[in-house]
Amino acid sequence: MCYTRQYRHKRSLNIKEGTMDHGDFSPLKRFVVAKKKISTVFEQLLDYVKEGSEFVEDTFRNEDLAQIAIEDQLVQIQSYTGKLAVIKEVLARRHMKVAFFGRTSNGKSTVINAMLRDRVLPSGIGHTTNCFLSVEGTDEDKAFLMTEGSEEEKSVKTVNQLAHALHMDESLDAGCLVKVFWPKTKCALLRDDLVLMDSPGTDVTTQLDSWIDKFCLDADVFVLVANSESTLMNTEKHFFHKVNERLSKPNIFILNNRWDASASEPEYMEDVRKQHTDRCVSFLVEELKVVDRVQAPNRIFFVSAKEVLNSRMQRAQGMPEAGGALAEGFQERLKEFQSFERTFEASF
Repeated sequence: MCYTRQYRHKRSLNIKEGTMDHGDFSPLKRFVVAKKKISTVFEQLLDYVKEGSEFVEDTFRNEDLAQIAIEDQLVQIQSYTGKLAVIKEVLARRHMKVAFFGRTSNGKSTVINAMLRDRVLPSGIGHTTNCFLSVEGTDEDKAFLMTEGSEEEKSVKTVNQLAHALHMDESLDAGCLVKVFWPKTKCALLRDDLVLMDSPGTDVTTQLDSWIDKFCLDADVFVLVANSESTLMNTEKHFFHKVNERLSKPNIFILNNRWDASASEPEYMEDVRKQHTDRCVSFLVEELKVVDRVQAPNRIFFVSAKEVLNSRMQRAQGMPEAGGALAEGFQERLKEFQSFERTFEASF
């Protein structure tokens, strides 16, 4: 409540002074500011719990105070200390992190590119990598990348150059992190301290547990990119079950990508959509238990990331956004992708 009052007061002053910054109204920006406030609260909570943990441990170890504190109580309060420490770490980050997962060639990179409105990450057959790729904004006017364990800024002028660099660098181990820094001036989404992370395909993930611990425990949002031309696979489910074991109700969206394929069989489209929706709802509600049955449909979208990316790049070049060969129903799929982006942003 304190943060809300301060924000409204700041907004009022900005309006009066005629210096309103439209960025102030971004949910992502507000999320960063709010996290700083909440972080202070969790620091205090962690201090209290640590003190309590030390008191319980001293009591448990003291033979004169036997039975006042038992071992189960000590273990329980120590577990609270660990959980609060993880939350404090997440809140300490200045940016928001979104992790994208799915099988190889489901279109994870294309979804990220569509959201960024540019071909930033390599995509398509032949561009699969066992590395994690993160995209974040830079105030510099040129794109560059940095590999794990190195401070060298490697210039990247084109997406093909990035793809070549990833495949030719023999020093990149499976599961390492490659950071791509993209000029904020080219992408509004990256101006809000947002980090988008593209993962290796869940079907080539051989070090699942360690990768989740290393890259995913501090993610604010998870996006499962599924292929609408097939059913939700156990490899995809397995990853999110693992995440769910380590996090309390992770924030998950499911994108059924390549939905433009449904245009070729319009008579079956609604039935197929219902089948996919029912399976996704069951996964989120009954298996993961991260949302209830009313909320679940608002986390499931049917899109064609490739169509959205192509249309947005057409528009950026001053050409009709619906130009080129687009399947029937493109506008509806575009609206659904935009709906995902709005819901995704509002979830922070």
